[in-house]
Amino acid sequence: MLPDSRLVETKCHLLMAPYRRKRVVNATELLNRRSRGIRDAGTLIRHNMKVLRGILLQDNRNFIKAWSKTSKSTMMYESGKIYFENYQNCYSCVHSEPQVLYKLPKRSKLEKFEDALLCQSPLDNTLASPTDHKPSLLALTANNWLYRLSAETGEELQRVYLSSNHKFRYLGWDVSQEMFYVKSVQNKDTLLARQAGITQNTVMHLAIFHVFPLQVVGMLEINKKVFGNSVTDVVLSQGVLVVSYSNKSVKLYSFKHIVQRYLTEKLTLGKQSSLLGGKTVGDVPFGIPVNIQITDCPPVLFEVSCTDNSVQIGGYPWHYIYTPPHKNHKGTHHICSLRDSTMATNGIQNMNCCSLESDGIFFHPDDSGRIIHVGPATINVLKICGELNSGLPSKIREDFSMAIHRNSNPTSQVTVTSSGRTVKKRFRQLDDDPDQETFRMVEYEDELDLLAVVVTNGEEGEGRAHIRLHDNQSGQLLRTVDLVEPWDETYRHELFFDKDTIVHIEQKNSNFCCHVYKLKAASK
Repeated sequence: MLPDSRLVETKCHLLMAPYRRKRVVNATELLNRRSRGIRDAGTLIRHNMKVLRGILLQDNRNFIKAWSKTSKSTMMYESGKIYFENYQNCYSCVHSEPQVLYKLPKRSKLEKFEDALLCQSPLDNTLASPTDHKPSLLALTANNWLYRLSAETGEELQRVYLSSNHKFRYLGWDVSQEMFYVKSVQNKDTLLARQAGITQNTVMHLAIFHVFPLQVVGMLEINKKVFGNSVTDVVLSQGVLVVSYSNKSVKLYSFKHIVQRYLTEKLTLGKQSSLLGGKTVGDVPFGIPVNIQITDCPPVLFEVSCTDNSVQIGGYPWHYIYTPPHKNHKGTHHICSLRDSTMATNGIQNMNCCSLESDGIFFHPDDSGRIIHVGPATINVLKICGELNSGLPSKIREDFSMAIHRNSNPTSQVTVTSSGRTVKKRFRQLDDDPDQETFRMVEYEDELDLLAVVVTNGEEGEGRAHIRLHDNQSGQLLRTVDLVEPWDETYRHELFFDKDTIVHIEQKNSNFCCHVYKLKAASK
């Protein structure tokens, strides 16, 4: 179960494996072997992806625009499905052009979906119910119901009532623990309450669930008396409770420790609970009681002060990336060891770019431990070089880099009028100016091991975009795909690259438009 709903393949390295010479096998030979039932070491899906990658990169194959659809409401793409009308209508992208998978009956404002997550079970688990093995959509309604719907038909498989006392609005994954959480809106002090000297200590509530099958872990309250007066937000990730504060600090707490120490009663959906006076857990109007009652502040695992309460943890050995909350550090990204907060050698990364949009940096989603740093004209893929038990700091080295080749002679900042008067421009062109070729975003296709890099160019007066497909291991440019529709940088864009499908979703004022490209043989 993953946020992008793709299953991760477990890799196993065997000791003393016999030497085997590597050689190139073309797609035709692989298909021929498969038709005869002959399989090399490895999985069939891995062979299939090799075949698909080879076909995708052939000169006689192109991504052709196959379908477009507009809507007044937000559109979402997830694992081969496009959701319209607030998850009411679902289209499948499996065919040569998207087709309606299901349409749900119209819902009232009280029953509308506030948030949703797509959920797929792991292949190696045997589950009690056959429906648990099939993809499902977890949907949160405005009136505090949590639904589990079939991702293929929209059929209701299960529903749980959360609470009649708290307003829940957000869903989030804790992937590694096979859990998700439902978060309430924040309680804020009203003006009248402040004038009366009344302080609201409860910030929000979290309801946590296991998946496969759906089971409740519990409900907990985030309280100012426990976590501090300046709490602003909370998320659950990688088995830790991540708490953000208004003083720009982030603290991490072990969720396992919290459950072990503060759990007052184990809950089971559909069963009675003493915390509800013998009423049923998940039924109206009782919902789920607070059964994780945190009475004192748990031990802090990690703490850092950072800009925008943003800290990322990953790599090997474990490191974290953050920007210190000081003006002189603006635009820099610091990479430090999680073990002792030692700055890595070459650990301050700075694009030194002058742009409207700040550069982005994140741990590579391929679990290689690498780091991707995206700027308007350069993309650096970095690797962490260091040993677990070494006393020396890790080193950040460039694995490979991708660059846009712009005019090496930038426009002069000084012009001379016809009368001979010298005029100096007050502003120089921004690095992400729409009039020049610019990197906009990077998507990783894990099954094909390709990086899809969106590049825009407005030199002709109308913004255009193309996608550069790079090998994820070497950075080599393998091919480019042109997008037919214009790309206006003043609007919000999303792009998804999923095997033989490219989905581009754009927002223009209050309208949304979805464009779907499919891999097809080039017409002669």
